[in-house]
Amino acid sequence: MVQTIYEKYGGFKTISRIVMSFYEMALESDEIGDYFEDIDMPRLIDHQTKFVSSLVGGPASFSDDRIEAVHRHLGISHSDFDAMAALFGQALTMHGMSDEDVEAALAAIEGKRGIIVARNVA
Repeated sequence: MVQTIYEKYGGFKTISRIVMSFYEMALESDEIGDYFEDIDMPRLIDHQTKFVSSLVGGPASFSDDRIEAVHRHLGISHSDFDAMAALFGQALTMHGMSDEDVEAALAAIEGKRGIIVARNVA
């Protein structure tokens, strides 16, 4: 039986730490930090941890319709998505994920680009 990335790195607890590290960097980012002003960060971290968990083989699942609905009003550009992905890759590496597993996790996130990036934003 093949072990998922989620299982390999310790499940929800580890993914939660990765997500918290990501948001620490994101909040400091000149490019994407503004997206998180006036946001309930504990709630966002909880949702993002479940979302990332689902992408790397964890038990949570989110429909593409739901993901698109919660991002639609944000006007996220491809550039912003790229900045987010780069920071997320750094967070994964910081927490000891292998290069191969970082690539797999980022590929899963990349697979959601079309429903996260605003259709009318470059």
